Amino acid sequence: SDTTVADTGYTGIKKYMSGRFLVKEVTFKNGVREGLMKSFYQSGKLRQTFWYTNGLREDSAKWFYEEGNLFRSTPYKKDTIEGIQKQYYRNGKVKAKIGYKKGFRTSYFEEFDQNGKLVSGYPEMLIKIHDEYKTRGLYRISLELSDKSTKVNYYRGDFSDGILDTAHCEIIEKIKGTGSLDLKKTGSPTMESVGVIADILTSFGNKYLVYKKIDLPYNNLK
Repeated sequence: SDTTVADTGYTGIKKYMSGRFLVKEVTFKNGVREGLMKSFYQSGKLRQTFWYTNGLREDSAKWFYEEGNLFRSTPYKKDTIEGIQKQYYRNGKVKAKIGYKKGFRTSYFEEFDQNGKLVSGYPEMLIKIHDEYKTRGLYRISLELSDKSTKVNYYRGDFSDGILDTAHCEIIEKIKGTGSLDLKKTGSPTMESVGVIADILTSFGNKYLVYKKIDLPYNNLK
């Protein structure tokens, strides 16, 4: 079959060292990664595990705190993140659940405090309109967060098939945290609305995605 690998490579477990420290152990079959890969802290404690099938990451990749508790579990399918990534506190309680599809983020997102309570109260995306269409042919959309100290990136675009693919979005330039999207009058009909996405960095270090669709009062803006 197409997945058959010629028996020309190493079969067994290879150990990789940095000086006198064991960095990782990788299982090979015929020279291709197959089975469990482990990486280690300098203390010798387990740091990460990946499972490989014919050279591709599958199943759950796991990261551990040095004392041994699970820190993060990430689902893989054919070397691509697919499903719900979970993060954990040292006490074993779930810290976050984050959705992925085909390696891209979805809007599914939950964070929890150490008591298991769902976190809420994230900054809101505020939208201001500067309508100079009649005088300058300009329709400016300003974006900022209700908490201006929060780090954020803004994109023009939409979720495509439920995912945020930034390659299909346009970065909105920002000055001192405020994003500015200038739409200009054109000579032909265009769109009736524009989508904007805020990629907000939470206090946990995760990215919280907010989408808003803005209806346009003129049909010839671009």
